[in-house]
Amino acid sequence: VSFIPGGLDCSISFVSHILGKVCVHGRQKEILGVLVPHLTDLTKSDCIWQRICWRLVECVPDRWMEAVVLGFVQGAPGADVLSRLLGNLVMKNKKAQFVVTQKMLLLQYGHTTAVLQNLLGYLSLDSLRRTLLLRVLQELLETWSSSSAVKHSPAEQQLYISKAILICLSHLKEPEIESCRQELLTSMMEGVKCHLDSSLPQLRHLGMVVAESISLKINTEGPVLKFEYEEDDETRELKSLLVETPPFCVVPGLPDNDKSEKPGAALPLVPESNEKPHTAASVMPDEELDAELDSDDDLTPYDMSEDKELKIKAPVYIRDCIEVLTGSRSEDVDKWEATVKALESLVRKNPAATREVSVELAKILLHLEEKTCIEGFVELRQRAQVAVLTTDPIPVAKYLTSQFYSLNYSLRQRMDILDVLVLAAQELSCPKFHGKTKHSGAQKPCIQLLPGSDSSKDWRRIVDERIKSKTRRFDMGQSHVELASRPNEFNSVAGHFFFPLIQYFDRPLTTFDLLGEDHLVLGRLVHTLAILMYLAVNTVAVTAMGKALLEFVWALRFHTDSYVRQGLLSCISSLLLSVPMERILADMTEELLETQSWLGDVMEKDPDGDCRRLALQNLLLMENLKKKLEAVPS
Repeated sequence: VSFIPGGLDCSISFVSHILGKVCVHGRQKEILGVLVPHLTDLTKSDCIWQRICWRLVECVPDRWMEAVVLGFVQGAPGADVLSRLLGNLVMKNKKAQFVVTQKMLLLQYGHTTAVLQNLLGYLSLDSLRRTLLLRVLQELLETWSSSSAVKHSPAEQQLYISKAILICLSHLKEPEIESCRQELLTSMMEGVKCHLDSSLPQLRHLGMVVAESISLKINTEGPVLKFEYEEDDETRELKSLLVETPPFCVVPGLPDNDKSEKPGAALPLVPESNEKPHTAASVMPDEELDAELDSDDDLTPYDMSEDKELKIKAPVYIRDCIEVLTGSRSEDVDKWEATVKALESLVRKNPAATREVSVELAKILLHLEEKTCIEGFVELRQRAQVAVLTTDPIPVAKYLTSQFYSLNYSLRQRMDILDVLVLAAQELSCPKFHGKTKHSGAQKPCIQLLPGSDSSKDWRRIVDERIKSKTRRFDMGQSHVELASRPNEFNSVAGHFFFPLIQYFDRPLTTFDLLGEDHLVLGRLVHTLAILMYLAVNTVAVTAMGKALLEFVWALRFHTDSYVRQGLLSCISSLLLSVPMERILADMTEELLETQSWLGDVMEKDPDGDCRRLALQNLLLMENLKKKLEAVPS
């Protein structure tokens, strides 16, 4: 460096070749971990060292450029440091431009948030490079708003692209937003539709957050887009990225500092708003003060401490319950609430009376809407439906499965039908306990499909079982629970639950198309069939159910929705666990070989991580079952 001020020529291409060679062989951290801190200090105030650093990177051959650029982006402590070290490399070298604007953003998705902030902050710190920032934002929005990309790319990549979009938005200036306002609006409308159509809650939340952020940027004065969703750490981190990070301070994780500063920034406004009422009161005329004093506040309230709440007596007959639930008189609201709360126990106590009106009662409960704000209404209605279905399984199951494919039902009602079928099948397939125990009563179904259901209600039973399994006892006495030797009640009715659901899935209706836009319900249907198949173990119809389910899976194996594919792979697991392996090899040999080949493709090529895991699990299950079958002597 001492020769350069004297005007002597100096070449560092040899050093650039060494740097590129070392980085491409996987030693980026070792060499750049030492080199980047030194160059950061040397380039702070010395323009000659800045030019040396630029030449060092520019002279790296194209075949090694990706490894060097990636190492610098990952190792730089901030966007301003990266700008000093690389200069306008992306404007001079096509390979570097491809790596920064295409490969690291659109083709890879494993980099941290800090790397994204370094990369996009670097593009925003120079007027020449800002054109690339706008181009990158446009390409990211095209990918984010593409329905094909949403369906075929993993959720991790969708999250990565969403983060990149929000960081780009944080760096945009008002004139740039004005110039691309229409493009942003178009991408927002297309992208939010694609994401809301997804069956995965994570993708729906991503679409909502990004759409809200774009709306906030393009509508600075007018109304902004606002969705209702439950915030978690992921959504809070995404929203924090919309606030531009200082180029000298990049935080790799969730920006707790930003969250703590936001309330502090709003504190000065609080005293001002609090002072307004006092100011208004000080200038209030005397007449208005007299009017305020002349109020009913000084009246003595009645003593209602001894008043008792009137208890409405619930009906004691099933037919009376039907009359109350179908009545329209507003004065019967209290009785309606009492009926809804008491209906489940009344159905279970009077099975003979329930069977006489079971289908009518199931129809009423399916269409029952909440008249008042009753706590736990959805759960109460569902438990009553399950009670009716388990009391009279065949007629009620025929009715519910027929209504699933009928017209004039909402998607919520169709999913309610699936939930009730699963919970009733679970209850029918579980053995009943008899005798005096501490935990008497009907056993709760352990499979919960209804969103928001609390699976922690069985905590006492789980804890007792764990204590029992780990405690050594010499004599249990009469505390043993007597398990009645009786057949599985689901055995005789499994076909009535299963086959009608699988029968008409490919017949679109006017308001219901499972193979079209209603893929969320299709996903729930597939998961329901998997659970019913699993519960049908050791039943007479299990082999026929397995064959029908395998044909159903084979018809939908290439579905674009990952939630549906996860359900199909769960169906294969249920089939392998429920159908005897001898029957599978005897009746479904060709189908099993084709399924094994398909599972191999899913394990290697499916973009969804859960699908790959389920496919591997099924392949291992197949191998284990084959080994067990071969080990049994003929």
